[in-house]
Amino acid sequence: MKYSQKLSLLLVPMVLLVVSTAMNFKPKKIIFFGDSITQMGVAPGGYVDLIRKSLNPLKYEVIGSGIGGNKVYDLYLRMEEDVLAKKPDLVVIYVGVNDVWHKQSMRTGTDYDKFIAFYQALINKIQASGAKVVLCTPAVIGEKKNGANEMDADLDKYSGAIRELANKNKLPLCDLRDLFKTYEEKNNIADVAKGVLTTDGVHLNDKGNQTLAEVLIPLLK
Repeated sequence: MKYSQKLSLLLVPMVLLVVSTAMNFKPKKIIFFGDSITQMGVAPGGYVDLIRKSLNPLKYEVIGSGIGGNKVYDLYLRMEEDVLAKKPDLVVIYVGVNDVWHKQSMRTGTDYDKFIAFYQALINKIQASGAKVVLCTPAVIGEKKNGANEMDADLDKYSGAIRELANKNKLPLCDLRDLFKTYEEKNNIADVAKGVLTTDGVHLNDKGNQTLAEVLIPLLK
């Protein structure tokens, strides 16, 4: 048998192994689970879109699952269909703004104790499915500095609860509340209520989306 024939016979099993591995390979599925900030984050230039474009599509599948007005119990109620049924490898939970904001604007916010209970229930069910979890604190409801926004105290309190849940459950935390407050102190020179990292005091502008994407990406790999 010629050398070239022997080499071909040796290469066949290797090629078959490579093809088989490639066919069976599934990219890591990441779901961003939240409210209108995440819903808008799927649009071009949004933080979900920026993350999707920055990650290798052969290695990562990025899905945004945000619905405007959602609070923590809304996420719990739609979790089975919108998250678990998709069999994610990682779920990023980004909720809390409406739980605080709607207490004042619509009288339909979430009591502190219920917020913690529903949030822990979210973590439990997602982990029970085999997926990993990353938590995010809510960023801002108004961009003024030094606690001058009307709901800063409550937002700090609910963000503190998420930090405690991350510590209790030994989960990665993206502390957007701390990040945005620090950024505003340095960069919100005119002390405006919107326009620095948000369009309206809550929803992210281009800089806000970019900032969020940059801090989340290292937690996803």
